[in-house]
Amino acid sequence: MNIFSLLLAAALGAAAPQDGMFEAGLVSDNGVFGFTLSPDGQHALWVQSGGARSKLVIVESRKVAGKWQAPTPVPFSATDGSRDIDPAFAPDGKSIIFQSNRPVPDKPARKGFDIYSVALHDGRWGPLLHLGHDINTDDSESSGSIAADGTIYFMKNGAEGKSDLWRARRVDGKYAAAERLPEPVNSSAWRESNPYVAADQSYLLYFSDAPGGAGDVDLYISFNGKHGWSTPRNLGAPFNTAQAEFTPWVHGGRLYLARQVKDGERFIENIYSYPFDPERYR
Repeated sequence: MNIFSLLLAAALGAAAPQDGMFEAGLVSDNGVFGFTLSPDGQHALWVQSGGARSKLVIVESRKVAGKWQAPTPVPFSATDGSRDIDPAFAPDGKSIIFQSNRPVPDKPARKGFDIYSVALHDGRWGPLLHLGHDINTDDSESSGSIAADGTIYFMKNGAEGKSDLWRARRVDGKYAAAERLPEPVNSSAWRESNPYVAADQSYLLYFSDAPGGAGDVDLYISFNGKHGWSTPRNLGAPFNTAQAEFTPWVHGGRLYLARQVKDGERFIENIYSYPFDPERYR
């Protein structure tokens, strides 16, 4: 961080961002992932997992006088034991998307995750909106990220049970059927999941278990150009380690990610933050 940024942070009464674990104890409590931050940096949501996958709840916190407040469940959180995951702010901050396996009234047999949206106006959450049965199918759709034009990138299973990245465009006010992203982003042999798309869709971050990485699953970047998506590049250190890195989010020149290690029957997972410049990888 340069001296101007440090002085600005001090003037705003906020502590300068630290590299490494994000808000240990308040946010990072060994059972969290899926962090997202509003455009103004004052409102955060993430998934409280408790180190397991049986109960997944989206919580939120707001920054007051430069300090993050104790998290509370979002008002649209499921109360029937369903699991809610992977919140993501829209680039304009006026809504979020997330995924849930709560019952879908007109699809009672559906058991997987569907994509939902919730509007946010003057700090108040609007009603829950299911995004329809073109983008959502009887397969699970998860780990969504939304671009400025409303296009949603997400994960669903591909060939041979391997997860792939998909994209659904908004056409005439609703979402069209999704398309699988081509190679070299997707592959038939490896898992690709947890996309983060830049607001202008100029680049894509995601995790892969392709060989040659630092550990379990690593974060990669691919750029969108006139000839399609570029060959993905491993982000390297400090972003990737021997642990698993997933659910990336970029805000204010920093990359936020979840890092996970298995400890017996549970996961130890926390949010980490580091300075990030995508142009270094072109």
